[in-house]
Amino acid sequence: MESVRGPGGGYHLARPADTVSVADIILAVDEPIDATQCAGQENCLDDRRCMTHELWAGLNNHIFTFLRSVTLEQLVRQQDQESDTAVLQDHRSGGGRSSESAAVTQ
Repeated sequence: MESVRGPGGGYHLARPADTVSVADIILAVDEPIDATQCAGQENCLDDRRCMTHELWAGLNNHIFTFLRSVTLEQLVRQQDQESDTAVLQDHRSGGGRSSESAAVTQ
């Protein structure tokens, strides 16, 4: 069993983080992935399917496919990489010079 730590504590996973997709998590918490106005019921417009229903239903499929391809391990790794890099800005005013930015790794 793996543990993933968040700001408020941790979660114990029933399987490795590299096998848990974002779509799995969304489905587990019963969160809908739906760009249609009718929740897939095809009653978008006066109890009939609207002319763009298939467009939004197709978008739902693409979103779900994408979320299925991203694992929890990838999200955690990405967050770790982002937190290792801090952006420092020089806010000194100076004769029309623009602020300079530099990335620093910790």
